[in-house]
Amino acid sequence: MAKYSYAPLSVDKKDDTTTTTSNNDDFVQERMPMCVGICVLLAIVFVLSKSGSDVTNTIRANTTPTPSPRMISSNANSYATILPATTYNTAATTTTTNNAAYATTPPLPETTAYNTQQYNNNNNNNAAFATHNPIPETTGAAGYATQNPIPEAKTNNNNDVYHPITSPEQPNYMTTTTPDCDCSNTNVNNDADLLAALREKALAATTPHIIECSAATNVNNDADLLAALREKALAATTPHIIECSAAERGESQAACHLPPKERYAALQQKGATLWMTGCSGAGKTTIATSLEERLVKEYGKHVYRLDGDNLRTGLNRDLGFSSADRAESVRRTGELATLFSDAGVITLVGLISPYRADRDAVRQRHLDQGIPFYEVFLDVPVDELKKRDPKGQYAKVESGELKHFTCIDDPYEEPLTPEVTLKTHELTIEQSANILFRTLERDGILIGAPKVSPPGLPNPDGDEIVDLHVPPELQAERRAEAATLPKVLLTDIDLNWLQTIGEGWASPLKGFMREGTLLETLHFNSILVDPFNLTKNAGRLERATNFEVFPDHPPPQRVSMSLPITLSCSSYTKDAIESSSQNNNAVALVTQMGQTVAILRNPEIYANRKEEIVTRMYGVIDPGHPYIQNIYKGGDYLIGGEVELLDRIRYNDGLDPWRKTARELMAEFSAKGADTVYAFQTRNPTHAGHAYLMRSAGEDLRSQGYQKPVLWLSPLGGWTKDDDVPLDVRVRQHEQVLEAGLSHPGGLDPATTVMAIWPAPMVYAGPTEVQFHAKSRRSAGASYFVVGRDPAGMKGSSEAQASPDDDLYDGNHGRYVLQNSPGIGNMQMLSFVKVMYDVTDNVMKVPDEKRPDDFISISGTKMRLLARNGATPCSPTNIPTDLVQANCIPSGFMVPKGWEGVVDYYKHSAETERFIPWSRPILPAPKHERTKTDGGHFGSTSFRLQHLDYPSFWHDVPMKPTFSNPALNEPTMINLITEIPRMVTAKMEVSKERSHNIIAQDTNKDGSPRYYTYGTPFFNYGLIAQTWEDPNVKSRAGHAGDNDPLDVIELGSSVLEMGSVTPCRVLGSLELIDEGETDHKVLCLSVNDVRFGDDVRTVSDLERVYPNTLARLVDWLQRYKTSDGKPENRLDSTTPKSVEDTLRIIDETHQRWRALCGHDGSTLSSLHPSALTFWLDSPNCRG
Repeated sequence: MAKYSYAPLSVDKKDDTTTTTSNNDDFVQERMPMCVGICVLLAIVFVLSKSGSDVTNTIRANTTPTPSPRMISSNANSYATILPATTYNTAATTTTTNNAAYATTPPLPETTAYNTQQYNNNNNNNAAFATHNPIPETTGAAGYATQNPIPEAKTNNNNDVYHPITSPEQPNYMTTTTPDCDCSNTNVNNDADLLAALREKALAATTPHIIECSAATNVNNDADLLAALREKALAATTPHIIECSAAERGESQAACHLPPKERYAALQQKGATLWMTGCSGAGKTTIATSLEERLVKEYGKHVYRLDGDNLRTGLNRDLGFSSADRAESVRRTGELATLFSDAGVITLVGLISPYRADRDAVRQRHLDQGIPFYEVFLDVPVDELKKRDPKGQYAKVESGELKHFTCIDDPYEEPLTPEVTLKTHELTIEQSANILFRTLERDGILIGAPKVSPPGLPNPDGDEIVDLHVPPELQAERRAEAATLPKVLLTDIDLNWLQTIGEGWASPLKGFMREGTLLETLHFNSILVDPFNLTKNAGRLERATNFEVFPDHPPPQRVSMSLPITLSCSSYTKDAIESSSQNNNAVALVTQMGQTVAILRNPEIYANRKEEIVTRMYGVIDPGHPYIQNIYKGGDYLIGGEVELLDRIRYNDGLDPWRKTARELMAEFSAKGADTVYAFQTRNPTHAGHAYLMRSAGEDLRSQGYQKPVLWLSPLGGWTKDDDVPLDVRVRQHEQVLEAGLSHPGGLDPATTVMAIWPAPMVYAGPTEVQFHAKSRRSAGASYFVVGRDPAGMKGSSEAQASPDDDLYDGNHGRYVLQNSPGIGNMQMLSFVKVMYDVTDNVMKVPDEKRPDDFISISGTKMRLLARNGATPCSPTNIPTDLVQANCIPSGFMVPKGWEGVVDYYKHSAETERFIPWSRPILPAPKHERTKTDGGHFGSTSFRLQHLDYPSFWHDVPMKPTFSNPALNEPTMINLITEIPRMVTAKMEVSKERSHNIIAQDTNKDGSPRYYTYGTPFFNYGLIAQTWEDPNVKSRAGHAGDNDPLDVIELGSSVLEMGSVTPCRVLGSLELIDEGETDHKVLCLSVNDVRFGDDVRTVSDLERVYPNTLARLVDWLQRYKTSDGKPENRLDSTTPKSVEDTLRIIDETHQRWRALCGHDGSTLSSLHPSALTFWLDSPNCRG
């Protein structure tokens, strides 16, 4: 059977050729219920036509129905009976149903007799009377109303009109006549007809008049009979209603309606019922009105309030205040609330609803329909209600004027487990409404999307928690796939952005921006999404940009996205992708250290319009801005596409425990019981002023009704400019802040604080960037963001056009723009206030204007100066006004151990490799097992690699391999010493000057580590030992040697380990002209490469097996420096030299090496002057 739903059965209209009445009559006959009270009406006509006089016989039934328990008051034997404000005609008839006989039927008002001549028998059970002819006024019991006038109306505690008892002896008036007729053809023979007649009679009264009656144990009036019939009807089986063909086939009635998920998404809210119950005067209407106003006006939500006032004027107009009528009132209101809420309306019900079973039935109705239901109990002591007494009703109860008043002498059954309890005598109206608002907010009612975050935390933008990590069981498969794909180089900044995307911080992004997404970001600081496909635009961010086709309807939801998150590449990478046999379906993303970390699907390659991006993003002109420089260093193309992270991104710098994904952070907030989260971003050490602001923010949130706001201490983790405090210094200082707890003014409570590193780079774009800072924190669960002066700003460089060496942005603009930015939604901002150090109690706080001399200012500049000077704590009782002169720091300014760490940093800030400035991967060197490392980590300028078997890579490794099998000792074989393994871009090289000619990290002119930026090398790179391109030897074109050993490029498919010595077959060579010097590149193939075997002995052979290799190599050699802003290199010829010519070059450079080491008797003074700087003390040289 299909699930019961509220909608009525649709009835198709059919032509009735036998009907001669008007169109209006047809409409009435089709729509009105069957012959309401037909038997009663026929009896009246018959009696009047026969006798012309009143016959008043009291009909007593053979049986008396037992009153429903709902009709009996649990307090006193009295109840309210509704009497229409009219006189009664005693003419009535006894009606017998199939199951029971009722003692009496209710007398009809004199104005409601029916003319049976208008009955159309052709309509069977659907006929109705067209006209109503009044019967002349009669005597008998009808005179009751004039003899006993109804007293003046008063109101009760539900604002309904009632009439107090004036005489306990008022008689019953249930009299009828006995008709001499056959009712078998009139169908007034069932409960439904009688119920309809009673309902119509009750509704006929303009205003219900309530009479308190002393007897409640017999079915002796209309109200009781109506209640009994109603209860019997409701007890019947739920009707099988079919709304559409899908439901008729046995599916749920939901198949006939718009799915709730789509409805709520379109409305941007969910339906829910807040059932506010409590005694009169508890504040139900007042609080509901306040909440309604806030939700509608401030948040644009669809809300409707239902209470006794607006229900009893229409829907419940026929109900009184007997227990049965109260139950029916609650039932009807519950059904109405269920419909409203099912339609997506937040429904606020304010009814006393005194009986627990009635409320529970409404709750169950909501649960059956999957609709949120909140029982809100306004728990106020009666004494407090009597004091309030806004309508004077409690005073009337005290005086005895008003009887059977709920919570006084009529029962009120308190809820046992309400969702919300409001002690309104202890709360303001605003606080009470706030608690209800927070409840709706916590449970996701105020958003249309399904709640994907824990209670109390907001959904991320796009209403999906983005986590792009490949499941562990699929990682091996994806890695194998990645090995076959074209490679795209990631810089360390790109890796920060990849982490930001993959861990869900930039939701709803699932990859680097495609061109359309980038344009929306640049022009609107936001993007449009359709997560539930309401306008057929779902997944639009993951589709290739199309400038020709536009959707019929724009996506419905705008979310914040202020920063371009793009991946640049060079023409070298672009060509590799477009010429790939993979049909451009995917590429592998590889770090500078050669680590494959992700796959990017369906790449979209488009122009990198750097000037447009910089102009839109920054709004200032400053060529010296560090991140602007980074943008201009990028390749000429951008690659957009969705990413899959092959594993968790780890930096191995000791700080990974503080790196959490957005999903992990939400879980941690939830574990702490957070009902809201506020984020505080740091790029400096945290002092007591910061701690004061963070604690104050938590107190403010608690005053708004939150029970446990949790602070997210969020240090910046991605790239930062060189003069910012390093990441590890900040994190270690924050650890001390948490360890100190509340024992120090600069400490934070670890029970209500979570520290987690934010992974994205800083781009110092002021008002534009701070929008992303806030949005990304919301993606991980924050509803509030603490923002100070000049967020994400910096001073302009000396090249800044408008503000050299001054703030690029006005300090107030960031906060203003953030609060009003598009797509920011309901995220709230908490602003900084100025705090100073109070010398009287050693606490940072808002200064007291009454005692200004007790406060001193400690700016960031002053703090840094004191730290550089190694300032020690001041005396707590004698704090000087000039801290710099005294070189002391107030004891309450920063937790002591935290201050020690800051001092240590500024004392050693010149030692760059001592600290971790930002998140950069620290990986073990991909070295050979017969080598050892010394100095710093791989990629640092202090990295050293030495061979365990050879004192010098350059002088002691044999130039040619020697095989035990003489047949393998070919003249084309050389020993390759690998300096840079395949896919690694860290520029490693054998040092000619350092002891033992170790392999070390090459550096730029500014001393920083040097990396290739043109792309990911597809070859292994190294040297041939015992060779030297002597600068004193000129080529035929007049170019001197480059003063290095011969370079070798190994073109096999395997990654060779750093420091390994590999036999390699020479295939030819290319002559590179690099800044006027000859730099020969010997091309070879490892004899261990099983992919090619012995068939490849020349470059031509390699091209036949692996086409386009030479073209890619030529492109690399000519252009690899252009990504660093340098001119192209030149090749003497793009056609490789033959194997024979290459072997001749190798032999010539070997002879020059022999001269360098004195094997031919040459002295150092006879050689090029640079030879004097070389380390030549190895056993096989001059040692």
